[in-house]
Amino acid sequence: MLRIDSVAASYGHVKALSNVSLKVEEKATVTLIGSNGAGKSTLLKVISGLLKPKAGKVEFLGERIDGYSPDRIIARGIVHCPEGRRVFPELTVTENLEMGAYLIRSKREVKDRIDRLFDSFPILRERHSQLAGTLSGGEQQQLAIARSLILRPKMLLFDEPSLGLAPILVDQVEQILLRLKREEITILLVEQNASMAMEVADYAYVMETGSIILEGPSISLRKDEKVIHAYLGGLDQCAV
Repeated sequence: MLRIDSVAASYGHVKALSNVSLKVEEKATVTLIGSNGAGKSTLLKVISGLLKPKAGKVEFLGERIDGYSPDRIIARGIVHCPEGRRVFPELTVTENLEMGAYLIRSKREVKDRIDRLFDSFPILRERHSQLAGTLSGGEQQQLAIARSLILRPKMLLFDEPSLGLAPILVDQVEQILLRLKREEITILLVEQNASMAMEVADYAYVMETGSIILEGPSISLRKDEKVIHAYLGGLDQCAV
């Protein structure tokens, strides 16, 4: 479904990605792990059109999309759920969901989709008229995920969905990801909890200093000595 081929990207004169190649099969959940500053979030920005690559190409469903604007990429079916949730704090829960549905012209269709999302995220129904800025961190994360789902994307890009959440809320995020996986939504996941990420994902890539250094089925990489030492460390959580 998604193919990244020899992508390089920079912020000014600072190189962020170098010769990155990866692929995501349809209906698969793929995770990307690595240390802080490895380039993981930068790669998601390249895919979603927020950053144009210096070299290489990005293909989605056989169509080259690098150079497309973010709204055009969203219309093609890729939705980016950003790090830090990025809800609109002065808008209500319902208004935040309406913002996510901006490509849908039918108000009735938007309302129907919001109602269906409330079935999947009942806490958001309870908080529907509450300002998003007054929600707890876990509730804001559920809102960010629901907002990403309202367009019914073909592929979801998740950037650190459990960052800053208490362990019990991390478990909630994991259950949401597993539910989306069961619904066969294609997912590319960047996640600071490497153990959880590889529990959820079918396949994993390891990134260091802007390059992919290791890849394989998650079940295999979880047994790799280098991965255990650098990212798992015998703990349930590590910074990536």
